[in-house]
Amino acid sequence: MDGRTYNYKLFVRSDFSAFWALFTDNLVNLLILSGVCQFVFQMPAEIVFGRIVPGAAIAILAGVVVYTYLAKWAAEKQGRDVTALPYGISTPVMFVYLFGVIGPIYWATNDPLLAWQVGIGAGFMGGIVAALGALVGPFLKRITPRAGMLGTLCGIALVFIGSVPLAEIFEHPIIGFTSLLFILWGLIGRFRLPGNVPAGLVAIGAGTLIAILLGESSFDTSGIGFYPPVPYFGDLIAGVQYLFANPELFLVLIPVQIYNFIETMNNVESAEAAGDSYPVGLCQLTDGAGTMIGALFGSPFPTTVYIGHPAYKRLDAHAGYIVGVALVIGAAAFLGFLSFLAGLIPIAAAAPVLVFVSVSLITNTAWAVKPMHMAAVSFAILPHISAFLMTKWGSLMNALRSSGVEGLPSLGDDSLTAALLVEGAHYEGHLALSQGAILTGLIWGAIVADVIDGRFRMAGGFSIAAAVMSSVGIIHSFTLQMPQLDGITIGYLIIGGFLYLYPQIAPKENLENRIIVPDEPDFLDDHKPAPQT
Repeated sequence: MDGRTYNYKLFVRSDFSAFWALFTDNLVNLLILSGVCQFVFQMPAEIVFGRIVPGAAIAILAGVVVYTYLAKWAAEKQGRDVTALPYGISTPVMFVYLFGVIGPIYWATNDPLLAWQVGIGAGFMGGIVAALGALVGPFLKRITPRAGMLGTLCGIALVFIGSVPLAEIFEHPIIGFTSLLFILWGLIGRFRLPGNVPAGLVAIGAGTLIAILLGESSFDTSGIGFYPPVPYFGDLIAGVQYLFANPELFLVLIPVQIYNFIETMNNVESAEAAGDSYPVGLCQLTDGAGTMIGALFGSPFPTTVYIGHPAYKRLDAHAGYIVGVALVIGAAAFLGFLSFLAGLIPIAAAAPVLVFVSVSLITNTAWAVKPMHMAAVSFAILPHISAFLMTKWGSLMNALRSSGVEGLPSLGDDSLTAALLVEGAHYEGHLALSQGAILTGLIWGAIVADVIDGRFRMAGGFSIAAAVMSSVGIIHSFTLQMPQLDGITIGYLIIGGFLYLYPQIAPKENLENRIIVPDEPDFLDDHKPAPQT
């Protein structure tokens, strides 16, 4: 088929089902960030709903324009239908900006306006870092095994996108199970619902209806109004100036934005594994530009290509679903409907949609990588379990303090760490794994995949790169630091040195023949390793 004459339909009926899944994801993020800013950081509603939320909507709209064009371009180039990349506020990075940038400024100054100004300044500078990822993204994508990139996404999907919403379902089982039923029926089981009604819509609608009957939904229209997006040049400049006056904040921004453009790269790889190819450098540039536009219009929170493209691909979505989400989110933000929806739709009604996105991503990964590379995928998942534990341990300590318990030690206190170790909770190890978990997962997934393929020098190169990043605090540390030779860095150097030297000294027969491990399936489809590079 001649790609120049291919007619790609932006909107098809299947976009409706995909719309509800992506809309839910974006809505939950907006509800979380607005709630934290308003009730934890005491920002007035004028800042939260008049500046932050409209700014986030502008960033989403700007990015969706680009990704809609890219979908049309890719379809015409490939001569077939494609699914547009999902896009929105990066969930993990959102929490870092909330509690690593905005929160510390508010707690130190008790000034919510300054905290917001620093937040948008940080968002703008972070967008520049994310956009610079376009310079190295294509190279990283070319040398990194798919198992490493998709495996670390599976870790995020498993612990944050899947298990947390599933817990919400079990906390509100009547609402949650009702919604989950339709997700199992229509999206996971892939059975047609009566009248071909989209399963996501039925799931959220049924859960919301049950919540209304149980009295767990509210109809609060007090926040409805007109909140036009306005650029905040003066506030942005004030925030950037504060950042340069306090450069230690860059030690938080730079690693997390490196994470953000790596996340974009991984998600583009996930789309390619599902059958849709997009230029990774342009996607990273778009995410950085979207973040900067959002910051200019009042939103501190970075945007990114979302996890979950395989799920929307499975639903046969085109580009209409991201256009619909952008328009509805924009309308809700500019007209003040966000607070109304927050009261109307319980999280338990929307949570099953997120569980489906998680399950679909993990399932697609199992089909997209070689069977023998599932060991690498499994390795890449593990650091995210540590990140999940650290998040929940921190929440537990905060809950204890909030409930009035006095004299609690802080996480990291020597006596508490020792006591946790006695109980089998390895705090220090989980802490190290949790810091930069997405990069750590990617690196270990790549190392394991390259070892399986016999690409020892490539595996050694990833280990040496990990040693460099560990020494300066990009991974396994809370902030950047001067290079240091700690135990983890030395460990990476040992592995890297061995993997690089091994093929030069090992007998040829050891490189050309594999052994069968007892009680393990033999997934190796080629007993000869790949040529050394």
